Amino acid sequence: MSNAIIKVSNLTKKYGDFEAVKGISFEVMEGEIFGLLGPNGAGKSTTLEIIETLREKTSGEVMVNGFNLDKDPNEIKKIIGVQLQTSGYYPGLNLTELIRLFSGLYNRETDPNELLDKVNLRDKAKAKYKDLSGGQKQRFSIATTLINHPKIIFLDEPTTGLDPQARRSLWELVKNIRDNGTTVIITTHYMDEAEVLCDRVAIIDSGKIIALDSPDKLIDKLVATGFENPKK
Repeated sequence: MSNAIIKVSNLTKKYGDFEAVKGISFEVMEGEIFGLLGPNGAGKSTTLEIIETLREKTSGEVMVNGFNLDKDPNEIKKIIGVQLQTSGYYPGLNLTELIRLFSGLYNRETDPNELLDKVNLRDKAKAKYKDLSGGQKQRFSIATTLINHPKIIFLDEPTTGLDPQARRSLWELVKNIRDNGTTVIITTHYMDEAEVLCDRVAIIDSGKIIALDSPDKLIDKLVATGFENPKK
C-alpha cells in the first residue's frame, strides 16, 4: 500500500462571507494520478493553489510529504512542480533559453534537449513560445514543472481548449510522468479525462467533496442508481 504524500484535513477558504472551499478532507497516495473533478467555480483551483502555497487558507491542515503547510511552506515549494491554467513566458526567448532561465531560478543544471525530449518538443528547441500550437504550449508548460525534479506536480485543467489529438497526446505525457515516479494531481471538468488518467477522483461541487473513489467504482455506483445513457 502506498503512503499518503498529501493529507488535507478540514480545509476551508473564505472570501468575506463567501465560502469557496467548505471543510474538505482527502489524501493523495504516492505515485498515483489523483483528480479533482467538477464544474467551473467548484473550488478545484482554489484547493490546488492552497496546497501549492500560492493562496492562503482560512482554516484546516495541509501536509505535503511530511511538511506542514503552515510551518514549512518553503520546503514544500522545493518538491513540487506547478502548471497553472495560464502561463506567461518571456516572448523574445526560445524554448531552450526559457529552460535555461528556469533552471537558473531553481539553481539546477538541466539539459534542455533532454527535457524537451520528454515532452516531444525537441524539434521546437529554437522556437519561441508564442509560435507554438495550443497543445505544444501545454506540453512545454508541463516541461517547466519538471526542471526541479519534483516529487509531485500539479496540473490545473491542462487540456482545456485543446483539440482531441492534442488532448490524447497530453494524456500520454501525464501517464509517462507518473510512470517515472512522480505523483500527479490534476483538475479537470471532463469525466472522460478523469476516467482515462486518474487512479482516484474526488468530485467537488460548491466547495464540497461529494464523492471520492476510482473512476470505475464511481461509474458503477452511478449505474447502480439506475442511471442510463441511451444512444441517440
